[in-house]
Amino acid sequence: MGKLYATLKKMTVGLLFGILLVYVLISARDFLYPVVMALLFAYLLYPVVKKLEQWRVPRIIANLFVILTAMAAFIGLLLLLYKQLGVFLGDLPGLQEKALSNLDGLQHSLEQKFGVRNEQDDHWLREQVEAAFQFSGEFIGKAFMATTNTVTKFGLMPVYIFLMLYYRNKFEEFLFRIVPTPKHSQTRKIIIQISEVTRHYMAGVVIVILILCFINTGGLLIIGVEYALLLGILSAIMNFIPYFGTLIGGAIPLLYTLTIQGDPNKAFGVVVLFIIIQFTENNILTPNITGSKVNINPLFTILSIIIGGMIWGLPGMFVSIPLMGIVKIYCDNKPELSAFSFLLGTRGTEKHAFTLEKLKRLFGIGERK
Repeated sequence: MGKLYATLKKMTVGLLFGILLVYVLISARDFLYPVVMALLFAYLLYPVVKKLEQWRVPRIIANLFVILTAMAAFIGLLLLLYKQLGVFLGDLPGLQEKALSNLDGLQHSLEQKFGVRNEQDDHWLREQVEAAFQFSGEFIGKAFMATTNTVTKFGLMPVYIFLMLYYRNKFEEFLFRIVPTPKHSQTRKIIIQISEVTRHYMAGVVIVILILCFINTGGLLIIGVEYALLLGILSAIMNFIPYFGTLIGGAIPLLYTLTIQGDPNKAFGVVVLFIIIQFTENNILTPNITGSKVNINPLFTILSIIIGGMIWGLPGMFVSIPLMGIVKIYCDNKPELSAFSFLLGTRGTEKHAFTLEKLKRLFGIGERK
């Protein structure tokens, strides 16, 4: 009876801690997620800063140079995107009317094909889409304000990154001071693993997105999609969100070609293009560029993305994977948490995995007669 009581007490304390943690994360989201994202980008810039320091460049100058260079590249990308978006918004009224005209033709074709006609409302599809455009305009306005507020919050990110890089040894020394001496070796191992995995993940994501900007834009230009540069960049940026990024990114040019250009052939080309891009990104780009990947199984990867989005929105979806990777590394190095490490990891389903060797055995390829 006493053991059961102790177990229930432990579970209750854990549940209350979880509820309190979620409450704090939601209540302090405007402060926390810029700090967490600054930490991730500090890991990304750390190798360059370290190399400059090895060349005897003072730490302050190295930090300023790297951060200002990164900011210049980011602002340049934003200006390019803003310029393309300005052209698109200038053409939006004409594009909207073109889309509505195409939808009228689609409604007429559907009525002729299926013999269904609503005489009281000859333009029901147009009215629904007009309402959708109106809703989208309001949504974009709110999203723009939210984005403006987000940019304002992110204005302190370069300061956070600078201070994190400048005081990195102090943070490490702090951990060693609060951890008992016998555990220093294990703590150092955890720090090194977290640094390597986070750095590789962040660098891999940024490089893959830059490559996808060129691939997406080039593919859309070949297909003949209008505003290929804008749509290609927006589609690539969506890949900051694992698993769902390519799906969301491909939906943007697909909807454009269907509703505004009204060309099913080009829409089919967009579908084929993004199937190829999805395969290339998952099987060639990410495995070879990211290198040391976060070993979280797909179930908990998707769950962490959804939970991150519920708590912090889009920034939460982006930071959820590296944060889950940090949790996984901590569990890997704690024997009492090995069960959680096994649950989060990819081990344990090897016999059910679909491999090339199993495919060969299935079709009898390579077997001796």
